[in-house]
Amino acid sequence: MKKVVFLRYAKHELDDATHFYDMEFIGLGHSFKEEVKKAISRIAEYPEAWPVVRGDIRKYLIHKFPYNLLYSIEKEHIVVVAVAHQHRKPDYWIDRT
Repeated sequence: MKKVVFLRYAKHELDDATHFYDMEFIGLGHSFKEEVKKAISRIAEYPEAWPVVRGDIRKYLIHKFPYNLLYSIEKEHIVVVAVAHQHRKPDYWIDRT
C-alpha cells in the first residue's frame, strides 16, 4: 500500500469544499471528509483500479458528493493533484501535472 500525498492546491480544495459543506449543513463537511478518507484508502490499496483521464492522471469519483479525486501513481507514493467538483471547469487542474 502506497502513501497518498496531496499537492498544496488539492489540500486547499479539500479544505474549501469541507468548509462549504459545513456552511450548508452542520456535520456535512465531516461527512465529505470521511468519504474522501475512504477514497484515499481505496486508492492506496488499489491505485490502478480507476480510469486514466489524461496522461498518467486517474480519476476517482467520490461517493455521495459531486467531486473527483484526480491522482497520479508515482514510484514512492500517490499524488492527489486535485479535489475537483464534477460540474465546474473540468480541466482547470491540467497545469498541475
